[in-house]
Amino acid sequence: MSNTTTDTPTTPGGEDQELGAAGSQLSTAPQEDAPNLPSLGVTGWLRWFWRQLTSMRVALLLLLLLSLGAIPGSLIPQDGVDAMKAQAFRDSHDILGPVYDKLGLFHVYSSVWFSAIYILLFVSLIGCIVPRTWQFVGQLRGRPPGAPRRLNRLPAHTTWRTGAEPDEVREAALALLKKRRFRAHVVGDAVAAEKGYVREAGNLAFHIALIVMLVAFAWGQLFKYEGNKLILEGDGFSNTLTQYDDFKSGNLFDADHDLAPFSFTLKDFHGTYEATGPNRGTPRVYEAKITYSEGAYGKDRPTTIKVNEPLEIDGSKVYLTAHGYAPIVTVKDGAGKVVMDHEATALLPQDSNVTSSGAIMVRDGYTDAKGVKTQLGFSAVFVPTFAGEGQGTMFSQFPGLLNPRLALNAYHGDLGVDAGIPKSIYQLDTRKMTQYKDADGKPFAKRLAIGDTMTLPNGAGTVTFDGVQEWANFQVTRQPASGWALGGAVVAILGLAGSLFIQRRRVWVRAVRGADGVTVVEMAGLGRSESAKVPEELGELAGILYEQAPGAPDAEAGPETPDPRVVPAEGAEK
Repeated sequence: MSNTTTDTPTTPGGEDQELGAAGSQLSTAPQEDAPNLPSLGVTGWLRWFWRQLTSMRVALLLLLLLSLGAIPGSLIPQDGVDAMKAQAFRDSHDILGPVYDKLGLFHVYSSVWFSAIYILLFVSLIGCIVPRTWQFVGQLRGRPPGAPRRLNRLPAHTTWRTGAEPDEVREAALALLKKRRFRAHVVGDAVAAEKGYVREAGNLAFHIALIVMLVAFAWGQLFKYEGNKLILEGDGFSNTLTQYDDFKSGNLFDADHDLAPFSFTLKDFHGTYEATGPNRGTPRVYEAKITYSEGAYGKDRPTTIKVNEPLEIDGSKVYLTAHGYAPIVTVKDGAGKVVMDHEATALLPQDSNVTSSGAIMVRDGYTDAKGVKTQLGFSAVFVPTFAGEGQGTMFSQFPGLLNPRLALNAYHGDLGVDAGIPKSIYQLDTRKMTQYKDADGKPFAKRLAIGDTMTLPNGAGTVTFDGVQEWANFQVTRQPASGWALGGAVVAILGLAGSLFIQRRRVWVRAVRGADGVTVVEMAGLGRSESAKVPEELGELAGILYEQAPGAPDAEAGPETPDPRVVPAEGAEK
């Protein structure tokens, strides 16, 4: 670069003044006496905010915040998942409970701050994708750019001389590159080709799939429902809100319109288990035979529900989730009147061998030996396979029904079920009850085999263990847009793989006639991504093209011509 001077006269110190003015223009330091800069205005600030929001940096930051925001939802009890556990956390944490309530940590996924991050991420992704999509469409509609003036400056380059005509070389190069799925065309004296557009398509597919997943997840959370129902063999279920033992749903779920109309009856539960070996007690067959009908007047149809093989009806799925036993007992009062006749009461399993516990309640109709009306309650423990008298405690040795036993502790008084306060039917509230005592003043309890009868103290009545009935627990779920979420996840994986492993690169082939009448062929490649193996690919292409346009002897160097398949890793000049 050469320096130029002008004849413009300067005053003493003028050069210093000019340098000072230029320095002040280039300086980024704040100046106290600088004139007021024009304000961006509302429109300018909105544009600035939109540019920041739709930048990839902000999108990644929002995605990180969304991931961090989901952590409390998995560590802190959620009202929508287990309200009782969340309330117990509040009761046991006088300081953290109110703080978590104000921060919305007991309902993270429906909180204002989580929704704000979610919506901003959604908008940011759309703002990133739309301009990039139009840019990609423009690239697809355009053609690869022409060859640079000096191909030997590119990282991968080779050249040779040939006796073939330049047009023949260009036609051969064009056919070769198109055969290798390059987008190629002739521009002037060279062939320009490009390959790997799918890389950007994969990148766009990944981001679009991410938006689909976000929408599907939000839709599923807003309109989903999930309920559980324990059903004894022979009993039925209708898909109405009052039939569920527990039920939870999304914020926009409407029980009057979104519950699919169907019903089913549990005919039989069938389970078999490994009897020997290290897997003893592992289920081999675990299935429920039911009859179901769709709609109010649907025809009954038999089917079998197995683990991971649910019944699917009108967008809802019915899963088999648990199994247990319900002892059948007959209870008589002090006057010998039957107040519970062969009634089965479901008990809840406590271990893998179905050791079960619960409560058996006699709410109405019971009168003790003195004619006083009261209520009876029995704290019950049941084992389907008892080790034997003197050989073990009340823990089951096997999940199958081989040697059942029922242990009862008897109480009388007020069960508390008439107070209008929700209570668990599987747990006996003994706060207002008195336990029966034997002649020695010890708590009265007895272990019963099938057919045994327990006589309560002082002629208060009898309890007979008549048999065992099985039950199964079913979970009914509806997760809208789950198919869209799965499809989005698959497309996101494929798009990410494409954006990582597909390499975009360009290749140019120039063929011109030299001063001596011999055609000079130049080939060069440029990778649009860091991991593109352009030299190897260019060497392979040059080797194939060299067979169609072989080298000609160089007038100065003699008959030896460099092998064009040896492509340097770096350019000849920089």
